[in-house]
Amino acid sequence: MPNWPPDPNKRSDNSSNQPAPMLQPPSQPTGQEWRLIENTLLASVVEQRRARRWSIFFKLLTFGYILLIFLTLGRGCSTKAPAGLEGIDTSKPHLAVVELQGTISNDDAANAYDVSDALTQAFENSNSKAVALDINSPGGSPVQSDEIWQTMMDLRKKYPNKKLYAVIGDIGASGAYYIASAADEIYVNPSSLVGSIGVIMPSYNVEGLMDKVGVKDRTITAGEYKDILSLSRPLTDYEEQHVEKVLANTHKHFINAVKKGRGDRLKDPEANKLFSGLFWTGEQSIALGLADKTGSISSLEKQLKLKSVVNYTPKDPFQFFMDRFAVKMGAGIGSSVNLDVLPQEDGNAKMR
Repeated sequence: MPNWPPDPNKRSDNSSNQPAPMLQPPSQPTGQEWRLIENTLLASVVEQRRARRWSIFFKLLTFGYILLIFLTLGRGCSTKAPAGLEGIDTSKPHLAVVELQGTISNDDAANAYDVSDALTQAFENSNSKAVALDINSPGGSPVQSDEIWQTMMDLRKKYPNKKLYAVIGDIGASGAYYIASAADEIYVNPSSLVGSIGVIMPSYNVEGLMDKVGVKDRTITAGEYKDILSLSRPLTDYEEQHVEKVLANTHKHFINAVKKGRGDRLKDPEANKLFSGLFWTGEQSIALGLADKTGSISSLEKQLKLKSVVNYTPKDPFQFFMDRFAVKMGAGIGSSVNLDVLPQEDGNAKMR
C-alpha cells in the first residue's frame, strides 16, 4: 500500500522541476471599462423606472375602466334623482335653476326629456320658491323645442303660485326663444342675441362641382319626390313650393307659441318684423316686447331675496367624473408652474 498521507517533501515522479503556477490578481478595470459598467447600471435603473411607470399607468387605466363600469351600472339601476343635488340641502327656500345649453336636439344635453324632467322636479320641490331656465342656445329641433314649451306651460298652470323665469345669456334664438316665450318673464343681458323667430332648412346643389370632377349621381328612388332634397339636382318649382309650405306651417306653430306665451307684451309684431327671422340685442328685445328686463341668475336670486341656488340640470355621471378629473389635472399642472415676483436685495424685482 502506498504511504498515506503522502509526504509533502517528496516529489512525485511526474512532477516537473518548474515551480507551480501562481494565481495572478485580477487587473483593475480601465477608465473606459468603468464607463461601460456605469452606463450599464444606469440603463438598468432607467429601465426599472420605466417599467414601474408603465405598471402604475396600467393600474390606473384598469381602475378607470372599473370605475366607469360601476358608474354606468349605477346610472342604469338607480332610481332617477335630480343630478347635482347629492349633498346639497334642498330643504331650505331656494331658486331652482335648469340649464338649456347648446343645440336643442334629442342627441344633445338640451333635449326635451332631460330638460322637461328637471323642470318638473324643480316645480315639485315645495322649497323651490321660483324656477329659472338658464338659456344659452342658438336653437335647434322644433319638435324638441315645442315639447319643452308644452311642459313649461303645463307646469305654470299646475303651479300658479310659482313663477317661471327664462334668463338668456349670450344667445336665446330660434328654438331657444320658442322655449323662453313660455316663461312668466324673460330676463336678458343688454348684449344678448334674442329672437330669430323663423324656420330654416339648409339645402345645396353641387351638380356643377360633380360634373367638374366626373362624379355621376346614380340614386335610385321609389316615389316621384323621394330625392326632393338631393344635392345633385336643383328643386323643381313644385318641390320648392312644397318645401316652402312645410316650413311655413312650422313657422306658424312657432308664431302661435310666441303669441300665446308673450301675449300683449309684443309691440306691433307685423310692423317691427318680429316674426321675420331677424334677431336683436337684449336691450332692443325689451323695447320690442320680446323680453321683460335685464338681469341674470344672480340678480334674480337677489331680487327674490333667496340665499341659495340649486341646479336641477341632469348630469352624466361619466362626464361629471371626467370634468372633475380634468379640473384636478389642470390644478396639478397649474400648481407646478410659479410666476412670482420676488424682491432682490438691490430692490429690483425678478420673475421666477
